[in-house]
Amino acid sequence: MESDKDLLRLDEQVCFALSVAARTVVSMYGPHLAPLGLTHPQYLVLLTLWEEDGRRQGDIAQTVRLEPATVSPLLARLERAGLITRHPAPEDVRSRIVRLTDAGRALRADAEGIPHAILEELQMDTDELADLRDRLFALVARVELDSAEDC
Repeated sequence: MESDKDLLRLDEQVCFALSVAARTVVSMYGPHLAPLGLTHPQYLVLLTLWEEDGRRQGDIAQTVRLEPATVSPLLARLERAGLITRHPAPEDVRSRIVRLTDAGRALRADAEGIPHAILEELQMDTDELADLRDRLFALVARVELDSAEDC
């Protein structure tokens, strides 16, 4: 049976809902990151290094799903801020190894309250937020799988 919905209405578009949700949620991080001197993309990079220090620059780009050309200036700013160092990999000088400085490691303690603050602002519990996150990653995986099959 045909639906009476107009599928070309803006509010019927999943791309629009995702875009608005992403912008809205990411903007919530700003007031929490500003006192730390970080942008949201820089925060994502630091999260990867707090999980595993001494990562290749390309691995960081892949993990945060940003182009290497976008990550390089982010890392340069973090390096100028004294939060990371970058050195050529011993086996390949074209590859850079990124490590946290003592200041970068210490910043983690200042950032620990951010996830809880965001949960509170979203008025969600951890299970609800985890379910939403998992569903979004499942959507991404479907799109990536479909894209890989097209190649």
